Amino acid sequence: MKKEIHMYQRFFKSKRSIAFVVMVLLLSSCYKERSRTTAWYYNDSKWGGFEVVPYEEQETGPGLVLIEGGTFVMGRTEQDVMFHWNNIPRRVTVSSFYMDMAEVANVDYREYIYWLSRVFGTDYPQVVKQALPDTLVWRSRLGYNEPYVEYYFRHPAYQYYPVVGVSWTKATRYADWRTDRVNEYILIREGILKVDPNQTGAENFNTDAYLAGQYEGMVKNDLYDLNPSGSGTRKVRMEDGILLPKYRLPTEAEWEYAALGLIGNTIYERVIERRIYPWNGHILRTDYYKNMGDFVANFKRGRGDNMGVAGYLNDAADIPAPVFSYWPNDFGLYNMAGNVAEWVMDVYRPLSFEDMDDFRPFRGNVFMTKVRDEEGAIAEKDSLGRIQWRPITPEEAAGRRNYRYADNRDYLDGDFVSSIYYEDEEMANEENKNRLMYEYGRTSMINNNARVYKGGSWKDRAYWLSPGTRRFLDQDLATDYIGFRCAMTRVGSPVGMGGKKR
Repeated sequence: MKKEIHMYQRFFKSKRSIAFVVMVLLLSSCYKERSRTTAWYYNDSKWGGFEVVPYEEQETGPGLVLIEGGTFVMGRTEQDVMFHWNNIPRRVTVSSFYMDMAEVANVDYREYIYWLSRVFGTDYPQVVKQALPDTLVWRSRLGYNEPYVEYYFRHPAYQYYPVVGVSWTKATRYADWRTDRVNEYILIREGILKVDPNQTGAENFNTDAYLAGQYEGMVKNDLYDLNPSGSGTRKVRMEDGILLPKYRLPTEAEWEYAALGLIGNTIYERVIERRIYPWNGHILRTDYYKNMGDFVANFKRGRGDNMGVAGYLNDAADIPAPVFSYWPNDFGLYNMAGNVAEWVMDVYRPLSFEDMDDFRPFRGNVFMTKVRDEEGAIAEKDSLGRIQWRPITPEEAAGRRNYRYADNRDYLDGDFVSSIYYEDEEMANEENKNRLMYEYGRTSMINNNARVYKGGSWKDRAYWLSPGTRRFLDQDLATDYIGFRCAMTRVGSPVGMGGKKR
């Protein structure tokens, strides 16, 4: 019985009620769940020790809010003043997911840089250098912005302002790091690991390495192993439901869906007004009586007007404003229009809306698998403590119907199959197989490294505040008006515990 109590202590999050835990323990002492297909008992070493944990729902990670999914019309809601024709309206379905309430701030990113310096700074200083934001993005040949170069990222006055100068690649690495820190915290909170501030080099906590059995750490109490052939204790597994899914950038569809916030604009399944912005109406001022006429987002009103007239500043921000400024939308998300534009996961294509799936649409898949040794075991982690991954090979995908190769970023729009040379027998030769629809630097500025960024910024006119607008930039470039926020996949039910279930 003591072992069962100890086991359930691990499975139940510390925030859950003691009464509920006691109830489960009392029930488990007199009743053991059996398999509905074999009639064997679960969680009993006498019956083989197969474990099935009690599980309510996914824990909400730090900084996140649940975005309940659904169907919506993705794409242009405003006239296409740029004549790009790259956001044709199309109905899609987005699954429920989690999203940061606000943009990642300077203080958040400085915590990341500090951790990298502490863990890798001595032996791998290039890791820290590669992660630093590019503060030189503030420079202008005909403007005096040097104070921002020196102060914006590090001065405490800008602590909760959104971080800028971060490329798509750096933002993705930050999300990976955040995954590991949150999961490490959860294991410490649940009494499985001890706090270890002295991790250096390859001996830092990494979620993939831990699950692969390649991270030991300072163990406080491992879980009991009910396998009669086991060693008596074991590490946490994905099946335990303790560790969270990965933090990541949102997809373009997720970001646009979350920005529109139609959850507050529907009667049952009827959308009563298709929004142009993350709020109702076509104006950029609030009609709330206490703040009548105030701007609801940080943007550039017109040429030479970044914040209005002294004594009555219209948006009160000449550059980015603090991340919790203005009013949140109906999902509780701040600055989904204005302040800084934001990176999303997708690779840019003008016709993506015509090509992508209508369920969880996304362009950018490169299917990966863990590197394994000659015996088939997961290869040893690298010098930074990370499990190694590689793209799948055509041989590994042979016989599959849903994909044939790893890199699908240009599938149906940029690969040889979609080029003008594909069906022409005279032109379909070896020389032309490398001449694709988007010949970067010759006929196009688009390639597989062009990433989408969404939303307007402090530097943009009102047109870009519409969530349906889209732009692109190379994944390794950065600007003074692009930031980011993280997302996380929702596993299980699309609604929370308080949600309506059918």
